[in-house]
Amino acid sequence: MKTDIEIAQAAALLPIAAIADQAGIDPELVIPYGRNKAKIDVTALRDKPRRGKLILVTAINPTPAGEGKTTTSVGLADAIARLGNNTMLCLREPSLGPVFGVKGGAAGGGYAQVVPMEEINLHFTGDFHAIGAANNLLAALLDNHIQQGNSLRLDPRRITWRRCVDMNDRQLRNVICGLGGKANGTPREDGFDITVASEIMAVLCLSSNLADLKQRLARIVVGYTYEGAPVTADDLKATGAMAALLKDALFPNLVQTLEHTPTLIHGGPFANIAHGCNSVIATETALKLADYVVTEAGFGGDLGAEKFIDIKCRTAGLHPDAVVIVATVRALKHHGGAPKGELGQENLDALNRGVANLARHLENVTQVFRLPAVVAINRFETDTEAELDLIRTACGVYGAKVALSEVWAKGGAGGEALASEVLSALERSGSGCSFAYELDWSLKRKIEAVAEKIYHSDGVDYSPLADRELARLEELGFGELPVCIAKTQYSFSDDPKKLGAPSGFRITVQKVKVSAGAGFVVVMTGDIMTMPGLPKVPAAERIDVDENGVISGLF
Repeated sequence: MKTDIEIAQAAALLPIAAIADQAGIDPELVIPYGRNKAKIDVTALRDKPRRGKLILVTAINPTPAGEGKTTTSVGLADAIARLGNNTMLCLREPSLGPVFGVKGGAAGGGYAQVVPMEEINLHFTGDFHAIGAANNLLAALLDNHIQQGNSLRLDPRRITWRRCVDMNDRQLRNVICGLGGKANGTPREDGFDITVASEIMAVLCLSSNLADLKQRLARIVVGYTYEGAPVTADDLKATGAMAALLKDALFPNLVQTLEHTPTLIHGGPFANIAHGCNSVIATETALKLADYVVTEAGFGGDLGAEKFIDIKCRTAGLHPDAVVIVATVRALKHHGGAPKGELGQENLDALNRGVANLARHLENVTQVFRLPAVVAINRFETDTEAELDLIRTACGVYGAKVALSEVWAKGGAGGEALASEVLSALERSGSGCSFAYELDWSLKRKIEAVAEKIYHSDGVDYSPLADRELARLEELGFGELPVCIAKTQYSFSDDPKKLGAPSGFRITVQKVKVSAGAGFVVVMTGDIMTMPGLPKVPAAERIDVDENGVISGLF
């Protein structure tokens, strides 16, 4: 059996100019980055109206058995295109942290991939490097301001801006900087986040144009004065320089699938610690160019889909026209308590318990957000008809059709049944969606709405620190922002060990901070961290490159 990288390297790619032409993009707007990728100058498309239907792909809570959300997104876009429709795909860019760690990349798999796979999963067009540079420029200007007299009276004990690096590096979670004497700065506690968790990543992904980007960068809160007033990037005169670093990164990246479906890959915030969606600019561009746009939101629907709707859609005035929820029989049996080594054996009892996880996601999509849903089951040879019938019956309660997907093995041809169900669901779509909360509610009421409606918790508990900070943020005028809840992706609860559809639990909010530039309040729950670590055996140990520059071991 060929690996993902072997399949990708054997593919015959079309010149990126041909993909742009297929997508209806004027050649003058195409900025090539080598032979097979390009940035698109979307400035000339700003006044073009939206024409496309938006299809959101999300999933059950992830398990070690795998679900295949990105693979399904790629295969679904290819399948809709195979049925004769003008289609585009919108995905997030992969982070180097998971690529060299354990999770893997974000280019799909098997015969449902975006290419050039190696370049997409590694440096791509340098967007993440630009975001990291802008983030760390702001950190450098902040510490230099303190060193040069601190006219803003920034309290070194109340600095909230952290440095970042696009790598899983637990050693950098908490550091002391400025050591070595007066000439080397003011000693203080600091730390690094992974680049995808940087507020600048969220700012880039939620900006509608360069002017909006600059306004958002200016609003970033870096810390507080001795008197408790917020200090912003604009106070530090950092806005223009950061925007200069990001001006090219703001343009979306054009690539193709193995079947030559035009694909925009842009931005990459994680959904467990950020809002988990590709850029507004990429989605808007695709909706102006194509009749059908397939996009995904990170991790399970309790994180990615909720933030896609409550944050991204509200910000951009978008709404999905249909939602696809991805699952596998194996993963549902894992949620039902089946041991990992026995997931290939028929086990209707475990599946019946685990399918409750899928049912809860369906309930959220159809009853909270009021959107039509289709369930995509990534089929394995070990799946039995009895198991598939059980899933169909459970999903029928919510009026959702179930389609088997074989896109990993067959590409777009293996997704035509799914595509047909999705196109039928689009005919039932309304003119909008509902949100989990209203913006004029208090921050606590918003948090509790998500916890109770989406996670199905019994309530929320707040640490004394979080309690004080929520009250202070409302006093400072940030109370009408949406909330971005950082939570484990493995469970509806904030405990990764509570699988399936847990009940009788409460969510614990440990701390909160404002991301004023991105336009939301980050709410940290459980033991969530913004800098992952590498596993015992990192994927990096398997990756190599030969004397001809051919990469191996990358999935």
